[in-house]
Formats: sequence, C-alpha cells, structure tokens
Amino acid sequence: MNPLDRLADLFAGEGSAEYLGEAVTQAQHMLQAGALAEEAGAPAHLVAAALLHDVGHFHGAVTGRDLMEGGHDNRHSHTGADWLGRFFGPEVTEPVRLHVAAKRYLCTVEPGYFALLSEASVHTLRVQGGPMSPEQARAFAAHPGARDAVAVRRWDERAKDPDRPTPGFEHFRPLLEGLLKPDHASA
Repeated sequence: MNPLDRLADLFAGEGSAEYLGEAVTQAQHMLQAGALAEEAGAPAHLVAAALLHDVGHFHGAVTGRDLMEGGHDNRHSHTGADWLGRFFGPEVTEPVRLHVAAKRYLCTVEPGYFALLSEASVHTLRVQGGPMSPEQARAFAAHPGARDAVAVRRWDERAKDPDRPTPGFEHFRPLLEGLLKPDHASA
C-alpha cells in the first residue's frame, strides 16, 4: 500500500478516537499541528513532522496509546520516527523522534512553559521522565535537531483547540508526496 494511503487510513480510522483526554481527536490534534506549522511559514519537512509527530500512538502503525494511558511510556516519539523512517528522511523523522525530549527540555529552560501544558500533557510528562536535569538540557540544546524539535513541540502544545477549523489529511498529501523517499514516491 502507498505510504500516504496508509497514513490517510490511520488518520481516518484510529485518528478519530479521543486523544489522551484532550478536547480533540488524535487526528484533529495532528492536523492542527501541521496547519499551525504551515501558517507559521515553516519549511515542508517541519510541516510534515508537525503533522506526523504522534503517529507512534496509532496501534496499527506502531505501539499505540494504551501504555501511555496506563502510566507507562510507549516511546511513541521513537517508534513513530522509526516507522516513518521507512518512507521519509531524517529531516522529517528526527523532529518527530525529539518532540518529547523537547517538551522535557522546555519545562527545564523556559520559565512558564510548564504552565502552558494541558492536564493530559502534564500526565504524559511525568510518564516520559519529567523535566530534564540541567545537564540533560545542555546536551539536548547541543543536538543538531533540537531547534526543529522545539518548533514541532510548540505547535504540538497549541494543537488542541476543538473549535479550530482544520484542513483534512488530503490537504497535506502533495507536501508529503514531495518528501517521500525516492523508492516510495509515485511515478
């Protein structure tokens, strides 16, 4: 199956489920994150990363959400990035891989960031290891992908508005098509 068709099916199927206690579905959340990145004028790879950042929560794609809801880290950022890596390059997958670390980082280095987190995001922060230590934060800041991951994280946090008009998955298909690895791009 074409990877974009597979993603479209995930957004339409599992994506219609509630999203870890948020007021939006999982698909709405991810679509809003992509739309926020697009509105900010982000490059295509960051729009894609924002759109796909939580694909690791889908059961059919990777490990699903049950562990997270039960208080165990499902490492959705890593498993999602690994799964997406079959189809997209590191410019898309690394911000996905690092978006949880970016939340932990921002909680350490940015006064007031923690107060922006939803109740569900505070819960997952605890499950994911809590705020970084100062040493961990310095190491994260030195990572070449830190800046992109922080950008995705900021869109992630804002993408939880049940009243926000949000484009559907098909809106992003041409952008994603242009980012597919050559062996997955359509002729």
